[in-house]
Amino acid sequence: MPAAHESEMGRRHQETRVGDLPEECLAQVIALTSPRDASRCAAVSPAFRAAADSDDVWRRFLPARLELDHLVLQAPRRQQAATSRKDAYLGLCDAAGAFAGGGMKVWLEKATGARCYALSARRLSLPWDDGEFSWRWTPHPLSRFPEVAELVDCTCLDIYGTLPAAALTPGTPCAAYLVYGTSEGGHRGLSYPDQETAVAVGGRVVARHAVCLRPDDAEARKFRGGGEEARRPRLREDGWWEVEMGRLGGAATTSAAGDGEEEVTASFEVLGWYPKRGLVVEAIEFRPCPPSS
Repeated sequence: MPAAHESEMGRRHQETRVGDLPEECLAQVIALTSPRDASRCAAVSPAFRAAADSDDVWRRFLPARLELDHLVLQAPRRQQAATSRKDAYLGLCDAAGAFAGGGMKVWLEKATGARCYALSARRLSLPWDDGEFSWRWTPHPLSRFPEVAELVDCTCLDIYGTLPAAALTPGTPCAAYLVYGTSEGGHRGLSYPDQETAVAVGGRVVARHAVCLRPDDAEARKFRGGGEEARRPRLREDGWWEVEMGRLGGAATTSAAGDGEEEVTASFEVLGWYPKRGLVVEAIEFRPCPPSS
């Protein structure tokens, strides 16, 4: 066999494939990706699986702390009892067993590790212009919180919730959602397309939309004028309705998170002054935007 050929074969045998790298090296590279990519890497080969499932990788995806309004929220039992960093991460992604405290729930989006928040009705600003009996607090079988707010009667309806801007995950586009239902006894004044939502950062409005919580085409025809078509709600798997209130782009969340003094405010308002009743407010949520958006 010619010497040149033997030399070439030797070089091929000496080549190192990615899967031959030490587990520590693979783990360092995978830790620079995302939880979704780490899960995909685990399916490549046994060597990749060992690296992708290692504590060194998933420690990178775990938040150092989840702190809001100077309140350190306690981790759920599943996360506390986790035997690995990956199990701990998955425990934090369980919205049903999310962190609880201060009238809110906090969890992580599984694919990216971005933080999600649900502000309970108790944490929201509700209008009381019509007296102390405008709303009643009541338990609800579908709610994640001890109580929801049921609208008894009012003419001025303006709801908003605030979150410290520093709580947002920098660089991750997010959206605010009003999570609600209607009373078993019926509702009134929620079907007109004169409803509006807005999202503001530090008092600067970055999104404003026309919405309608209980769309009714017959009622909509009573209103004249053009403009943006009202956004319609969607029914969630947990039985609540939600309507998107507005979005913050990735650049906006980075800028907002860098200013510890600013707040993000999501608001819902009915512009018309007429009787309204039967709205059941469960929460306002802040979540990463869907990947396809």
